[in-house]
Amino acid sequence: MDPTLAAVLGGVIGAALALLSLGAMMLSERAQRKIPESPEPAVPSGVATVLSVLRSSAVVMGPEDQVLQASAPAHVLGIVRGERLVVEDLLTMVRAVRRDGEIRQQDLEIIRGRLGATQYVSARVAPLGSQLVLVLVEDRTRERRLEAIRRDFTVNVSHELKTPIGALILLADAVSEASDDPEAVQRFSGRMRIEASRLSRLVKEIIELSRLQGDDPLENPGPVDINGVIDTAVDRCRVDAEDRDIKIVVKTEPDLEVMGSADQLAIAIGNLVENAVNYSPDGTRVAVAAHPIGDLVEVTVSDQGVGIPSSDLERIFERFYRVDRARSRETGGTGLGLSIVKHIASIHGGDVRVWSVEGQGSTFTVRLPLRLEPAPGQTGSPSQAEPAVPLAPTPSGKQPASQDPSHRRRPGGHLAALEEEPR
Repeated sequence: MDPTLAAVLGGVIGAALALLSLGAMMLSERAQRKIPESPEPAVPSGVATVLSVLRSSAVVMGPEDQVLQASAPAHVLGIVRGERLVVEDLLTMVRAVRRDGEIRQQDLEIIRGRLGATQYVSARVAPLGSQLVLVLVEDRTRERRLEAIRRDFTVNVSHELKTPIGALILLADAVSEASDDPEAVQRFSGRMRIEASRLSRLVKEIIELSRLQGDDPLENPGPVDINGVIDTAVDRCRVDAEDRDIKIVVKTEPDLEVMGSADQLAIAIGNLVENAVNYSPDGTRVAVAAHPIGDLVEVTVSDQGVGIPSSDLERIFERFYRVDRARSRETGGTGLGLSIVKHIASIHGGDVRVWSVEGQGSTFTVRLPLRLEPAPGQTGSPSQAEPAVPLAPTPSGKQPASQDPSHRRRPGGHLAALEEEPR
């Protein structure tokens, strides 16, 4: 080979080797300077399984406040959206626990939705390993509401009991001072009997309402004949109605049965009939009707009484709420009767609604699921059918005019019984 060519080739090869060596050195130096990325912390084995069976809302948070794992209740409660924990107070607790490793527990109020509904929760945040944080949230909204209801109930009961008790004390003093006046003693003793009767009724209805609000008020439900319930309810008010020349007209259909408690349903219908009699002028009529509509039975009680102002319709089913307190004192009303009706209808899978116009009267409608015979070939005993439409009672019991059967039938339908002979 030519010495000159050999020299040139050697130079080229040497340059190439030098370049390769320089490139390798540069890559090695860059690799040494590069900081290795930390692997994403993995959720410990078995945690996901545990979270899936918890009733609490559970969330596993990563070191960058990202949600690594969340249970279904956490999404339902609305504290997790995508990979973010959307409640700022919970995020503050998470960061504090990550900082010092101390377990924290706190009661929080969460505002949800555009309507600003408030939910009350109890949150517990604890470290899970060196980088992860576990968040457990219990929804306490129902408990807080029940606590508020019980507190209001206690206050209302105390207030309502003070009135007849105070009246009895004053009347007893008056009787003592008028011991030499037989007419005054007779008059005061009569008032004492009225107040004592009112007090007895109030205590009885408080006990009844408290029992209905228990966990299982229907211990032994059975078939209930609606016609028998109506007869019992009407008989309870017949004497008072006859004293005031108020005719009670009953119009029903045979073979109407529901599942539940005959005694409780008689109390509910009896309260409606009693109210209709108490708030009706002398010489008028009260109509009680029952008829099936699909898989439901509707029991309606209509009167020609004073009616209810539209502003009060949404509150008449509240405990101790009375439209006319002065008239309630005259009739012995406690403000618990309609609340009891609502609870009895609810625990029987039904609801109660009202139509009323001042000066024209009122119609109360109780809807209950019918007890139907099993289909041919079906084994087992007859069971209560599922209602054809949802029966979740509304807080007020008031329905839109287009959906309220009693409204659509005014002034005809079952009110035609007002023109019939009383039963």
